[in-house]
Formats: sequence, structure tokens, C-alpha cells
Amino acid sequence: MEPKDPHKEPTPTGEQQFLEAYDKYSDALFRYCYYRVFDREKARDCVQEAFSRTWKYLVDGNTIDNIRAFLYRTANNIIIDASRKQKSSSLDTIMEKGFSPSMDPREKTQDYLAGKELIKLVKTLDEKYRDVIILKYVEDLSTKEISFILNETENNIYVRISRGLKKIKKILKNQEIRFSEQQKEKKHV
Repeated sequence: MEPKDPHKEPTPTGEQQFLEAYDKYSDALFRYCYYRVFDREKARDCVQEAFSRTWKYLVDGNTIDNIRAFLYRTANNIIIDASRKQKSSSLDTIMEKGFSPSMDPREKTQDYLAGKELIKLVKTLDEKYRDVIILKYVEDLSTKEISFILNETENNIYVRISRGLKKIKKILKNQEIRFSEQQKEKKHV
């Protein structure tokens, strides 16, 4: 077997697939990485590394059936490796650094406040529920893609999403009950 040339190009279809994937998924992959590491530079590094590894995989003559899922799984593995090497940041960091795509300032403020509340809710979930909720509802990935990324069965992913949503609904219901009780107390005072 001959040694592989590191400067070798992938097949034309592989190159086209890679370029299309970069255009289509780089921003979403950045958001996913950012929500996992809560640091812009680390998220950029993760995205760059995920695309680099994907390119190398294609250059080595391999094919990828679902490049979106492949990229997310690669990014997920990079994040896991990095978290094993160093202590992870807290979810509060995202609120302090304020990830905010450009839009109307009023919408931006409303979205920031809603996002801040959502982050508080998601923060209360166990990691296994938090990750699938972010992948499903923030990154809009299918259950099949999430199962590939996390190397779990589709059934496990479906159950985690369902349980995570039930936990969020329970938290919201408890907050609503506390709020209405507070309102009743204010009326009686």
C-alpha cells in the first residue's frame, strides 16, 4: 500500500460536497459549538478543526453519506476531547459574553431576554437532556442525525428529548404557580 500524499485532493464530488457543507453548515456548527463551550474562540477553533478533519477524511478517499451529521459528530468529539483535557466553562459565561446575531435592537433585546430565560431553564437540565434539546431545537437536527452525532440509538435520543421537554414543562409550570401565588399575596397585602 502506498503512503498517502497529504496534499492530495479529494474527488471532485467530495470537494464539492465539502464546499457546499461549509457554506451551508458553518454558522450553525459554530452556534452548536458555542452553546457547548461558551467561548467564541474555542467555538471557532472547534469548527475549524471539525472542517479540517472532514477535509482530511475526504482527501483520504473516504465518502460521507450525511456530511451535516458527520460534521456535528466530529465537532462533538472535539468538544468531548477538549473537556476531558480542561475544566469546562459555566453556562453563565454565555450571558456575560452575549452571543448576539445582528438584528433590530428591540428584537435583539427581546431575544436576549427570552434567550437568557431559556438558558436558565436549559441550565437546570442534566447534560444528556441539555445536549439533545440544543441539537434538536436550536440546531434543527433530526433525531437520526442526533443519534449519529452522539453515537446513541434513535430511540434513546427520542426518549431524552421527550424527557427533557417534560422537565422544562414542569419547571415552567412550577414557575407559573409561584408567580400566581406571589400575585395573590400582593393583592392581599
